[in-house]
Amino acid sequence: MNQTDNATGHQSERLEAATASSGRLTAPREIGPATPVPVVPSLVAGPSVSVFVVGTLGLAAACWIVAVRQMQGMDMGVATQLGSLASFVVLWLTMMAAMMLPGALPIVLRRSRTSGRVRTVPIFVCSYLAIWTLVGIAVYALYRPHGTVAAGVVVMAAGLYELTPLKRHFRRRCHEGVSTGFEFGLACVGSSIGLMLILLAISVMSITWMAVIAVLVLAQKILPAKSAIDVPLALAIVGLGVLIVIEPSLIPGLTPPM
Repeated sequence: MNQTDNATGHQSERLEAATASSGRLTAPREIGPATPVPVVPSLVAGPSVSVFVVGTLGLAAACWIVAVRQMQGMDMGVATQLGSLASFVVLWLTMMAAMMLPGALPIVLRRSRTSGRVRTVPIFVCSYLAIWTLVGIAVYALYRPHGTVAAGVVVMAAGLYELTPLKRHFRRRCHEGVSTGFEFGLACVGSSIGLMLILLAISVMSITWMAVIAVLVLAQKILPAKSAIDVPLALAIVGLGVLIVIEPSLIPGLTPPM
């Protein structure tokens, strides 16, 4: 009997020890007041980013309205005059903001998330537009009213540029992360310069051609490069240049209205 009682007692002690051990393992850990609580930056920056998206697209839309109003009556095809330097640069900057900001938005937002500071976005955008402003000054210095043959040759050159490795390099840079708005602006100028030459060759003040080029620029900034699309587009641009040389009357807005 004593041996039985001892065995029973040992079993009870082992059971109590196991229960106590199990209780210690499953007991919840308390978090003290000094325990840091992680903060998710995207949740904090979300509302500010949304406001910025709406503001950027709203600015682009407003620039479209201003550009359309300012360009009315200025479209003379290949004979278009640019006016004074100050007035042209202001109008050019308005045009570039209207045409380029929608396509730049994905990179700008990516930049705001990687930096973690939404306040850096206006600086990025302003430096990006500053590059296009410098392009406008260069355009003013080099542009002259010209004939349809010169326009056709420029358009053909623009189409051939779309097939070059340099174009592919700059377009790839437009899709990659960049450190500054200046760098992004230079990449986008290199990517879009061929398309912008089409606008300059046909009529820099044509609202219709401005809209066409803006759509092409937006598509190339958002969509990845694909030979099945890019090569036919380039050949179509070359064909447009040939048509301008052969039969300019078929191209709307190319010659001044009579």
